[in-house]
Amino acid sequence: MPFIRLAMAQSNPIVGDISGNLAKVLEQTAAAAKLGANLVQFGEMCITGYPVEDLVTRESFVSAAEAAVSELAEQLVKAQLGDVAVVVGAPRKSATPTGWAIANNAAFVLHQGKVIASYSKHHLPNYSVFDEYRNFVPGHDVGVFELFGIKFALAICEDIWQSGGPVARISEHQTQLTLVLNGSPFEIDKDDRRLKLVRELAATQNTAVSYVNLVGGQDDLVFDGDSIFTTANGELIARGAQFAEDIVLIDFDGTNATLASEHIQTKADDDWQVWNALVLGLRDYVRKNGFQSVVLGLSGGIDSAVVATLAADAIGAENVYGISMPSKYSSEHSKDDAAILAQNLGCHYKTVAIETMVRAFETELTLGGIASENLQARMRGVILMAQSNNDGHLTLTTGNKSELAVGYSTIYGDSVGGFAPIKDVEKTAVWRLAKWRNAWANTLGELPPIPQNSISKPPSAELRPDQTDQDSLPEYEVLDAILDAYVEKRRGVNEIIASGFDSEIVNRIVSLVDRAEWKRRQGAIGPKITGMAFGRDRRLPITNKYKG
Repeated sequence: MPFIRLAMAQSNPIVGDISGNLAKVLEQTAAAAKLGANLVQFGEMCITGYPVEDLVTRESFVSAAEAAVSELAEQLVKAQLGDVAVVVGAPRKSATPTGWAIANNAAFVLHQGKVIASYSKHHLPNYSVFDEYRNFVPGHDVGVFELFGIKFALAICEDIWQSGGPVARISEHQTQLTLVLNGSPFEIDKDDRRLKLVRELAATQNTAVSYVNLVGGQDDLVFDGDSIFTTANGELIARGAQFAEDIVLIDFDGTNATLASEHIQTKADDDWQVWNALVLGLRDYVRKNGFQSVVLGLSGGIDSAVVATLAADAIGAENVYGISMPSKYSSEHSKDDAAILAQNLGCHYKTVAIETMVRAFETELTLGGIASENLQARMRGVILMAQSNNDGHLTLTTGNKSELAVGYSTIYGDSVGGFAPIKDVEKTAVWRLAKWRNAWANTLGELPPIPQNSISKPPSAELRPDQTDQDSLPEYEVLDAILDAYVEKRRGVNEIIASGFDSEIVNRIVSLVDRAEWKRRQGAIGPKITGMAFGRDRRLPITNKYKG
């Protein structure tokens, strides 16, 4: 009787670390085999990491990836794993290169030391974070094969998001199980869309579906795992863990499927998902780029409190260095809140007052007004970067999406840094995440890390006496609603005003957003969690006179 024990293996590859990724595949395959698996499926481009961008236009890179696939087949036999079929993703040289695209985005099935089947991605996404039409040649083959008495088909990520192509012909081959390799980045609510697509594929092609996704941070993308197995009738059998490497075991006889490992299938709430996406994105950026620690400014405000807590969760509080940099305008409660936060987290903490530094520059340059306010932020940026240079820390910048949208940051000041953990988190969501993190600590019986005063007090940059953000901005609930309409939903000014917002406020906010494009171009990257992140998703000209 036909039977497989399928291991859906969520791996966390590092782009370009071909040998390290190969070793990870071997390690997870061996672990799955010990659990009785005879078929192990990995995610898209697991051999090279993903996305590889223009690396794949180098012939040496593609050749190294192809050699790694062959080496993996040999290593599996040497490790006495030759009887286990392994499905991996990697680029391969295309027979029909176009322009500077020389490779296919491919899947390979390895068994008994050989490649017994392969498939090249047909639909190449060219929107949002994806630029695959620039980097890859589309495939046209139907990746159908038979093994262990079961008929399989192969597909890769975007192939199930678009109509047509080889996936639309799967049912012609009486396929019993379709193996979909994925590199699908996290976005809020994307897990629901993926499940809907998998069920549609199952229904239209009369096939069970194993959807295996990568996990881990890569620059500003976060892959969340959340792999899915459904039967041909759309029944959800299992989901993989989110934001963690995982192996999910499924027993399948060609028709029926049962879960052979314990996995929670319930959907986590959005705040849990966002927090863990930000933590994973930060952790992997730090580790994969060779840093051991981070440094950031602690102002006592909500943004720096959330970033510091994310950093402590990501790499351990002992690797987080917070610096309080009060000016003559800094309130006592802000200094106290920064110190309390550091104490709650257990991170490193010191104070460097900036008043004498600022006074020296003001005197020498005869500065005042906005220039003097920005000077304070720039002094803080100099201190953070000096500490980074001296001790090897990665500097974290603490700006949120609302501030970045309207340009409320000082270039070369509070915007300095190598990574921006809450770059794609609007201000109202920052507050919500802070409350969620404290509530989560309570459920774990731990001390809530973020001081209540940092959450409840009016936000202020404290660059002049009695300053608050609302001196020049509407309430953040209003601001974020306008930004959601203009940035996320790409609505025009008149359409936003017609939906009930004050015309003067809308025009002012839109003008601020447009004028700040030059600042955003120079900012640090940070984890993408929405469908319209600055940088990857929203690309507008800096010189732009269109108003509408």
